[in-house]
Amino acid sequence: MWATAGNHGLRILRFCASLSPVTVAAAVSTTPTASFLVTSFGASTLMEPTKSSSFSASALPRRSGGRGRASEMREDHLQPTGGRRPTKDKIDALGRLLTRILRHMAFELNLDIRSDGYVKVNDLLKLNMKTYANIPLRSHTVNEVREAVRKDNKQRFSLLEENGELLIRANQGHTIETIESESLLKPILSAEEAPVCVHGTYKRNLESILQSGLKRMKRLHVHFSSGLPTDGCVISGMRQDVNLLIFLDVRRALEDEMKLYMSDNKVILTEGFDGVVPIKYFEKIETWPDRHPVPF
Repeated sequence: MWATAGNHGLRILRFCASLSPVTVAAAVSTTPTASFLVTSFGASTLMEPTKSSSFSASALPRRSGGRGRASEMREDHLQPTGGRRPTKDKIDALGRLLTRILRHMAFELNLDIRSDGYVKVNDLLKLNMKTYANIPLRSHTVNEVREAVRKDNKQRFSLLEENGELLIRANQGHTIETIESESLLKPILSAEEAPVCVHGTYKRNLESILQSGLKRMKRLHVHFSSGLPTDGCVISGMRQDVNLLIFLDVRRALEDEMKLYMSDNKVILTEGFDGVVPIKYFEKIETWPDRHPVPF
Protein backbone atom coordinates (compact mmCIF):
# COMPACT_ATOMS: atom_id res chain seq x y z
CA MET A 1 0.00 0.00 0.00
CA TRP A 2 1.38 3.41 -0.96
CA ALA A 3 0.23 6.62 0.59
CA THR A 4 1.24 10.27 0.50
CA ALA A 5 0.88 12.80 3.32
CA GLY A 6 0.02 16.46 2.79
CA ASN A 7 -1.54 19.39 4.54
CA HIS A 8 -4.99 18.03 3.79
CA GLY A 9 -4.38 14.58 5.31
CA LEU A 10 -3.60 11.25 3.71
CA ARG A 11 -4.40 10.34 0.17
CA ILE A 12 -4.40 6.63 -0.60
CA LEU A 13 -3.12 5.90 -4.10
CA ARG A 14 -3.35 2.15 -4.27
CA PHE A 15 -3.80 -0.93 -2.09
CA CYS A 16 -1.56 -3.85 -2.80
CA ALA A 17 -2.27 -6.82 -0.53
CA SER A 18 0.76 -8.71 -1.76
CA LEU A 19 3.29 -6.20 -0.42
CA SER A 20 5.72 -7.69 2.08
CA PRO A 21 6.24 -6.10 5.52
CA VAL A 22 9.66 -4.88 4.41
CA THR A 23 8.13 -3.14 1.41
CA VAL A 24 5.52 -1.55 3.60
CA ALA A 25 8.18 -0.37 6.02
CA ALA A 26 10.02 1.30 3.16
CA ALA A 27 6.83 2.92 1.98
CA VAL A 28 5.97 4.45 5.31
CA SER A 29 9.47 5.61 6.19
CA THR A 30 8.85 8.93 4.44
CA THR A 31 5.35 9.41 5.84
CA PRO A 32 5.75 9.91 9.58
CA THR A 33 2.12 10.89 10.07
CA ALA A 34 0.85 7.50 8.94
CA SER A 35 0.69 4.38 11.06
CA PHE A 36 0.39 0.93 9.51
CA LEU A 37 -0.47 -2.36 11.21
CA VAL A 38 1.07 -5.37 9.50
CA THR A 39 -0.79 -8.56 10.29
CA SER A 40 0.42 -12.14 10.27
CA PHE A 41 -1.08 -12.60 6.82
CA GLY A 42 1.12 -9.98 5.17
CA ALA A 43 -1.78 -7.60 4.52
CA SER A 44 -1.66 -3.99 5.67
CA THR A 45 -4.23 -1.81 7.35
CA LEU A 46 -4.08 1.95 7.26
CA MET A 47 -4.67 3.44 10.70
CA GLU A 48 -5.61 6.97 11.70
CA PRO A 49 -2.75 9.50 11.55
CA THR A 50 -1.01 9.98 14.90
CA LYS A 51 1.70 12.25 16.20
CA SER A 52 4.21 9.41 16.25
CA SER A 53 3.87 6.33 14.10
CA SER A 54 4.60 2.78 15.23
CA PHE A 55 5.21 -0.35 13.23
CA SER A 56 4.49 -3.85 14.43
CA ALA A 57 7.39 -5.43 12.55
CA SER A 58 9.47 -4.87 15.69
CA ALA A 59 7.46 -7.70 17.21
CA LEU A 60 9.46 -10.09 15.06
CA PRO A 61 11.87 -12.22 17.09
CA ARG A 62 15.33 -10.83 17.62
CA ARG A 63 18.00 -11.44 20.18
CA SER A 64 17.50 -8.92 22.93
CA GLY A 65 18.99 -8.40 26.33
CA GLY A 66 16.58 -5.62 27.20
CA ARG A 67 13.05 -4.42 26.67
CA GLY A 68 13.58 -3.30 23.08
CA ARG A 69 11.59 -0.76 21.09
CA ALA A 70 8.41 -2.81 21.40
CA SER A 71 8.09 -1.68 25.02
CA GLU A 72 7.24 1.77 23.66
CA MET A 73 4.33 0.36 21.63
CA ARG A 74 0.80 -0.56 22.38
CA GLU A 75 0.50 -4.30 22.97
CA ASP A 76 -2.48 -4.58 20.67
CA HIS A 77 -0.20 -3.76 17.73
CA LEU A 78 1.66 -7.01 18.33
CA GLN A 79 0.20 -9.93 16.43
CA PRO A 80 1.57 -13.43 15.78
CA THR A 81 3.90 -13.32 12.80
CA GLY A 82 6.32 -15.60 11.02
CA GLY A 83 4.26 -16.97 8.14
CA ARG A 84 2.02 -19.24 10.19
CA ARG A 85 -1.38 -20.07 8.77
CA PRO A 86 -4.49 -19.43 10.86
CA THR A 87 -5.90 -22.42 12.70
CA LYS A 88 -9.34 -23.29 14.03
CA ASP A 89 -7.91 -25.32 16.92
CA LYS A 90 -7.82 -22.75 19.69
CA ILE A 91 -5.57 -24.82 21.98
CA ASP A 92 -3.03 -25.43 19.21
CA ALA A 93 -3.13 -21.72 18.36
CA LEU A 94 -2.60 -20.84 22.02
CA GLY A 95 0.45 -23.12 22.16
CA ARG A 96 1.96 -21.52 19.06
CA LEU A 97 1.64 -18.04 20.52
CA LEU A 98 3.01 -19.11 23.90
CA THR A 99 6.05 -20.62 22.15
CA ARG A 100 6.74 -17.38 20.33
CA ILE A 101 6.33 -15.20 23.40
CA LEU A 102 8.39 -17.38 25.73
CA ARG A 103 11.23 -17.91 23.25
CA HIS A 104 11.51 -14.48 21.68
CA MET A 105 9.17 -11.73 22.87
CA ALA A 106 9.00 -11.75 26.68
CA PHE A 107 11.14 -8.68 27.23
CA GLU A 108 9.52 -6.75 24.42
CA LEU A 109 6.17 -7.37 26.06
CA ASN A 110 7.47 -6.23 29.46
CA LEU A 111 7.06 -9.68 31.01
CA ASP A 112 9.11 -10.58 34.06
CA ILE A 113 11.05 -13.55 32.69
CA ARG A 114 13.47 -15.32 35.02
CA SER A 115 16.97 -16.46 34.13
CA ASP A 116 15.61 -20.01 33.88
CA GLY A 117 12.96 -18.89 31.38
CA TYR A 118 9.91 -19.08 33.65
CA VAL A 119 7.09 -16.53 33.37
CA LYS A 120 3.91 -16.28 35.45
CA VAL A 121 0.95 -17.71 33.54
CA ASN A 122 -1.36 -15.02 34.91
CA ASP A 123 0.96 -12.33 33.50
CA LEU A 124 0.79 -13.98 30.07
CA LEU A 125 -2.99 -14.06 30.15
CA LYS A 126 -3.11 -10.29 30.76
CA LEU A 127 -1.43 -9.50 27.42
CA ASN A 128 -3.55 -7.69 24.86
CA MET A 129 -2.79 -10.04 21.96
CA LYS A 130 -4.64 -12.51 19.78
CA THR A 131 -3.68 -16.08 18.90
CA TYR A 132 -3.52 -17.55 15.41
CA ALA A 133 -7.16 -18.55 15.87
CA ASN A 134 -7.98 -14.83 16.33
CA ILE A 135 -8.91 -15.40 19.97
CA PRO A 136 -7.81 -12.80 22.54
CA LEU A 137 -5.17 -14.17 24.87
CA ARG A 138 -7.05 -12.60 27.77
CA SER A 139 -10.05 -14.84 27.09
CA HIS A 140 -8.02 -18.02 27.70
CA THR A 141 -7.84 -19.68 31.11
CA VAL A 142 -5.07 -21.23 33.18
CA ASN A 143 -6.58 -24.65 32.53
CA GLU A 144 -6.38 -24.04 28.77
CA VAL A 145 -2.69 -23.18 29.16
CA ARG A 146 -2.25 -26.49 30.99
CA GLU A 147 -4.05 -28.23 28.11
CA ALA A 148 -1.80 -26.56 25.52
CA VAL A 149 1.26 -27.82 27.42
CA ARG A 150 -0.17 -31.33 27.71
CA LYS A 151 -1.13 -31.55 24.02
CA ASP A 152 2.16 -30.22 22.64
CA ASN A 153 3.68 -33.23 20.88
CA LYS A 154 7.22 -31.85 21.03
CA GLN A 155 7.02 -31.06 24.75
CA ARG A 156 8.16 -27.49 24.20
CA PHE A 157 7.00 -26.30 27.63
CA SER A 158 7.54 -26.92 31.33
CA LEU A 159 5.18 -25.90 34.13
CA LEU A 160 6.19 -25.03 37.67
CA GLU A 161 4.11 -24.18 40.72
CA GLU A 162 5.70 -21.92 43.34
CA ASN A 163 3.89 -20.45 46.32
CA GLY A 164 0.54 -21.15 44.72
CA GLU A 165 1.55 -19.43 41.45
CA LEU A 166 1.74 -21.32 38.12
CA LEU A 167 4.73 -20.54 35.90
CA ILE A 168 5.56 -21.68 32.37
CA ARG A 169 8.69 -21.69 30.22
CA ALA A 170 9.85 -22.81 26.80
CA ASN A 171 12.32 -25.68 27.18
CA GLN A 172 14.66 -24.45 24.44
CA GLY A 173 14.88 -22.29 21.33
CA HIS A 174 15.35 -18.92 23.05
CA THR A 175 16.76 -15.74 21.54
CA ILE A 176 16.53 -13.72 24.77
CA GLU A 177 20.10 -13.18 25.96
CA THR A 178 19.31 -12.93 29.68
CA ILE A 179 18.30 -16.60 29.74
CA GLU A 180 21.13 -18.49 31.48
CA SER A 181 22.03 -21.89 30.05
CA GLU A 182 22.95 -23.26 33.47
CA SER A 183 19.56 -22.25 34.89
CA LEU A 184 17.51 -23.44 31.94
CA LEU A 185 19.32 -26.65 31.01
CA LYS A 186 21.12 -29.69 32.47
CA PRO A 187 24.87 -29.79 31.72
CA ILE A 188 26.19 -32.86 29.88
CA LEU A 189 29.37 -33.97 31.64
CA SER A 190 30.29 -37.18 29.80
CA ALA A 191 29.93 -38.62 26.30
CA GLU A 192 27.92 -41.51 27.71
CA GLU A 193 25.09 -39.06 28.50
CA ALA A 194 24.69 -38.31 24.77
CA PRO A 195 25.47 -41.45 22.76
CA VAL A 196 23.79 -39.86 19.74
CA CYS A 197 24.16 -36.15 19.05
CA VAL A 198 23.07 -35.20 15.54
CA HIS A 199 22.17 -31.95 13.82
CA GLY A 200 19.65 -32.17 11.00
CA THR A 201 19.98 -29.79 8.07
CA TYR A 202 19.71 -29.63 4.28
CA LYS A 203 22.16 -30.36 1.47
CA ARG A 204 21.84 -26.80 0.21
CA ASN A 205 23.48 -25.60 3.45
CA LEU A 206 26.46 -27.96 3.35
CA GLU A 207 28.92 -25.68 1.53
CA SER A 208 28.33 -22.84 3.96
CA ILE A 209 28.57 -25.17 6.98
CA LEU A 210 31.88 -26.64 5.82
CA GLN A 211 33.26 -23.14 5.40
CA SER A 212 32.06 -21.62 8.67
CA GLY A 213 30.89 -24.45 10.96
CA LEU A 214 27.47 -24.73 12.56
CA LYS A 215 26.27 -21.33 13.76
CA ARG A 216 23.65 -20.65 16.39
CA MET A 217 22.33 -17.74 14.27
CA LYS A 218 19.85 -15.64 16.28
CA ARG A 219 19.29 -18.30 18.92
CA LEU A 220 21.32 -18.83 22.05
CA HIS A 221 22.38 -22.36 21.08
CA VAL A 222 23.06 -24.72 18.20
CA HIS A 223 20.46 -27.49 18.43
CA PHE A 224 21.15 -31.22 18.18
CA SER A 225 18.81 -34.19 18.47
CA SER A 226 19.48 -37.15 20.73
CA GLY A 227 18.35 -39.59 18.03
CA LEU A 228 17.50 -39.99 14.35
CA PRO A 229 14.32 -38.60 12.74
CA THR A 230 12.62 -42.04 12.73
CA ASP A 231 13.44 -42.89 16.35
CA GLY A 232 10.24 -43.01 18.36
CA CYS A 233 11.89 -41.31 21.32
CA VAL A 234 12.93 -38.24 19.33
CA ILE A 235 10.32 -35.53 19.69
CA SER A 236 12.22 -32.31 19.21
CA GLY A 237 15.53 -30.89 18.00
CA MET A 238 15.22 -31.72 14.32
CA ARG A 239 12.77 -31.19 11.49
CA GLN A 240 11.31 -34.31 9.96
CA ASP A 241 12.14 -33.29 6.37
CA VAL A 242 15.92 -32.88 6.76
CA ASN A 243 18.13 -34.60 4.17
CA LEU A 244 21.54 -34.22 5.81
CA LEU A 245 22.78 -35.35 9.23
CA ILE A 246 25.83 -33.95 11.02
CA PHE A 247 27.01 -36.02 13.99
CA LEU A 248 28.90 -34.31 16.79
CA ASP A 249 31.97 -35.89 18.37
CA VAL A 250 30.72 -35.37 21.92
CA ARG A 251 33.81 -36.77 23.62
CA ARG A 252 36.19 -34.48 21.74
CA ALA A 253 33.93 -31.47 22.27
CA LEU A 254 33.82 -32.06 26.02
CA GLU A 255 37.58 -32.64 26.18
CA ASP A 256 38.06 -29.21 24.60
CA GLU A 257 35.65 -27.72 27.16
CA MET A 258 32.78 -27.06 24.82
CA LYS A 259 29.68 -26.72 27.02
CA LEU A 260 26.87 -29.12 26.11
CA TYR A 261 23.42 -29.19 27.68
CA MET A 262 20.26 -31.30 27.65
CA SER A 263 16.82 -29.68 27.72
CA ASP A 264 13.80 -31.14 29.49
CA ASN A 265 12.51 -32.38 26.12
CA LYS A 266 15.82 -34.12 25.30
CA VAL A 267 17.26 -31.59 22.88
CA ILE A 268 21.06 -31.25 23.07
CA LEU A 269 22.24 -27.66 22.94
CA THR A 270 25.56 -25.87 22.84
CA GLU A 271 26.83 -22.33 22.49
CA GLY A 272 29.87 -23.77 20.74
CA PHE A 273 32.80 -21.39 20.80
CA ASP A 274 31.69 -17.81 20.19
CA GLY A 275 28.42 -19.14 18.81
CA VAL A 276 29.98 -21.61 16.35
CA VAL A 277 30.61 -25.36 16.38
CA PRO A 278 33.76 -25.76 14.20
CA ILE A 279 33.88 -28.62 11.69
CA LYS A 280 36.74 -30.32 13.55
CA TYR A 281 34.12 -31.50 16.04
CA PHE A 282 32.06 -33.20 13.33
CA GLU A 283 32.27 -36.95 13.76
CA LYS A 284 30.63 -37.76 10.42
CA ILE A 285 28.15 -36.43 7.89
CA GLU A 286 25.50 -38.58 6.21
CA THR A 287 22.69 -38.06 3.76
CA TRP A 288 19.22 -38.86 5.00
CA PRO A 289 17.34 -41.18 4.75
CA ASP A 290 19.72 -43.29 2.64
CA ARG A 291 22.61 -42.61 5.06
CA HIS A 292 25.40 -42.33 2.48
CA PRO A 293 28.62 -40.92 3.95
CA VAL A 294 29.56 -37.39 2.89
CA PRO A 295 33.29 -36.62 2.79
CA PHE A 296 34.46 -33.40 4.41
